[in-house]
Amino acid sequence: MSEMSPKEFKHILVGVDDSDDAQLAFRYAINRAKSDGAKLTIVSILEQDNMNVYEAMSKDFVHGQRKDLEEHVQQYQKLARDFGVAEVNAVVDEGDPGETIVKTVIPALKPDLLVIGSVAKHGVRKYFGSQAAYMAKHAPISVLVIR
Repeated sequence: MSEMSPKEFKHILVGVDDSDDAQLAFRYAINRAKSDGAKLTIVSILEQDNMNVYEAMSKDFVHGQRKDLEEHVQQYQKLARDFGVAEVNAVVDEGDPGETIVKTVIPALKPDLLVIGSVAKHGVRKYFGSQAAYMAKHAPISVLVIR
């Protein structure tokens, strides 16, 4: 009988926001990317539904939020590089997190593993629970939900 070794991944996609679960997911992803010698892409989605109509109409507000998110993701990128992951990319997009990751980000980047936390930043456990469930159900690749 051949030795049973776990699947090695070549390109890991990790979804981050500022929740504790996302940080756990990120820590798992950088360890896994390092041990598999995989490429790592860090993705964060600017959610429009968290904005009120005036904020959504204000380009300055959206631009400011997006800039904050991009800086946040760049900090994650630096952490991953410092940890020893050779190839680290970052993507910031806008929309519904689950749908955007499944329908736009995954087809564009073709990762073979998605790592996500199970809770959202605004304490709407139910909401992101459903986001994680949506991604786990609809993503065309392996999905690991970290709690």
